[in-house]
Amino acid sequence: MIYCVVPPELGEEAYRRLTEHYKDNPNVTVIMDRRHGERRGDRSGGGARSTRDRRRRRAPGAFDI
Repeated sequence: MIYCVVPPELGEEAYRRLTEHYKDNPNVTVIMDRRHGERRGDRSGGGARSTRDRRRRRAPGAFDI
């Protein structure tokens, strides 16, 4: 399945033209993007991220051979 997403800036005319163009192709679906604003907003989840060093620590002492 292929989705052809038409942004709102292109308008209804572009949506109608693309729908007409792909009407005989069952693998293509033309949809109009009607979302408003940012989906995430200020909900960033956990705040600041922290990184960990996941490598194994070396055993204490000198290993001079």
